[in-house]
Amino acid sequence: MTAKQPLKYGEKVLFSIFGAFILVALAALIALEAFRAQSPKPIYQNLTNYTLSPLGEKGSAIYRKADCNSCHKAMREGTNMGLDLDGIGSRRSLQWIENFLRDPEKTYEKTYKAVTFDHGPAPKEAAYVAQMSDEDRHAMAVFLSELTAQRGSADSPEPPKGDSSFINGMLKNFAPKGWSHEYTDVRDKDAQGGQQQPANGPGQ
Repeated sequence: MTAKQPLKYGEKVLFSIFGAFILVALAALIALEAFRAQSPKPIYQNLTNYTLSPLGEKGSAIYRKADCNSCHKAMREGTNMGLDLDGIGSRRSLQWIENFLRDPEKTYEKTYKAVTFDHGPAPKEAAYVAQMSDEDRHAMAVFLSELTAQRGSADSPEPPKGDSSFINGMLKNFAPKGWSHEYTDVRDKDAQGGQQQPANGPGQ
């Protein structure tokens, strides 16, 4: 059995730098969490919101009774094991959500060309959702459709209003050259009072 060779000088330096990075990152995380816990105001702007109708309130009760929060997050409560549902009403229509709750695999495959992980027929864990009554599923779909997000949030399909140097830079560096002839820029909709015009990309 050969004896282990000692680390070379260069390897020691690399391991030391790597260890220092880990320690700095850990210290920064602890400091951030301590600041967040003591801050009187939230340090991250909340861009998701909800105003529930009476039917949405009923759907919320059904959602919680079914223990959907064990996998999903909604109204900033729950886990991240599954899709975060805050803001889903800004990404999906009520009809799409209701279709998914009723026939998840068909709806998901049609949209993503893939199968669902937990929703669908038994023995999938969330098979009970498709087995709910039409009335309960509709109420839950209304509840989810009322979880909306402000423009510019990660959960919104639309960018923030007004010009953005970040978005302009991303378009200039990564969008195909002829994108403005095939697509429209939703920001032009704001500039034209709600009427979309052909996009004029930066540098075109």
